[in-house]
Amino acid sequence: MATQQKALYLQSRLGSFALGTAEIPTPEAGELLVEIHATALNPVDWKIQDHDIVGLIKEYPAVLGTDSAGVVKAIGEGVTNFAVGDRVVHQGFFENRRATFQQYTIVSEKLAAKIPPNLTFDQAATIPLTTATAALALYKEHTEPLIGAGLSPPWDEGGRGKYADQPIFVLGGSTSVGQHVIQLAKLSGFSPIIVTASKQHEEYLRSLGATHIIDRTIPLSSLPDEAAKITEAPLHIVYDAVSEADTQNTAYDLAAPGGKVVVVLPPQIDSAKLTGEKVIVQVVGNVQIPAQRAFGAILYKHLGSLLEAGDIKPNNVEVLPGGLSAIPEGLERLKRGVSARKLIVRPQDTI
Repeated sequence: MATQQKALYLQSRLGSFALGTAEIPTPEAGELLVEIHATALNPVDWKIQDHDIVGLIKEYPAVLGTDSAGVVKAIGEGVTNFAVGDRVVHQGFFENRRATFQQYTIVSEKLAAKIPPNLTFDQAATIPLTTATAALALYKEHTEPLIGAGLSPPWDEGGRGKYADQPIFVLGGSTSVGQHVIQLAKLSGFSPIIVTASKQHEEYLRSLGATHIIDRTIPLSSLPDEAAKITEAPLHIVYDAVSEADTQNTAYDLAAPGGKVVVVLPPQIDSAKLTGEKVIVQVVGNVQIPAQRAFGAILYKHLGSLLEAGDIKPNNVEVLPGGLSAIPEGLERLKRGVSARKLIVRPQDTI
């Protein structure tokens, strides 16, 4: 096996990307070395480049990327659940050894799942970040420092269908995260599942579990009235998968007293609204953060079977040719807006 790999580096804080080389890491105890066959692009990647938004990058040049699907090439001491040759999916992290914009990466066996035969590498690579962002927000316990809504997950006994006849509202239903919120909400039994999205995505989102689609182009101020036409039940969970200032404030207005408002970016809700009767959950969608690793291990314990059963489906895929070299332009496309699909690159195709 080679000792060198190709990697895409963010050369400096707020700097530019450049293709380079790196040593292929060696797995330590409990770890897997994964040859990455597909990695997904996410808004967090360009936001790190443009704004250093996460603040987790400590050293440059830095490798980014947090979605991986590939093949186990080596295992560390004590690994029992995986073998060389297994197809796996997992989430990367914000350090070079564990990031995914490269040809090989490292992951703990507790935070990886086997890819079932019904999914390709490209499809599997759409799963990790989006599913983590949806699941952590809904099901992680409501404890500091990173809180969740504390709902019972559908993989627990009695969790599937537990929230029958309770509504949920998702702003940004066609976003990659929104699609997985819809699917988890369906498994949890929520009904109706009300989402905002472009009308062109209505049929697709209904196939995932959405019951009502409100045109995203209508004024945000009219959403409470539109929701009231659909259900008289209080909205105790409102998930804002867009999380701009105006959508966050609308999400807060939609939520009933005692409800939880999930945002995926730092809160920007008007201080005058904050009476303390509604809980704001700011999700940080990565299972490798220490405070979230225990939850991540449980999620990944069940993820393979959920994928195989079709309970969790991948995003639609668009593969960008050129391997890692295609990432910078792909991130520019994400800035401009990509809807109802995930941009994927195949690191092994890098020239």
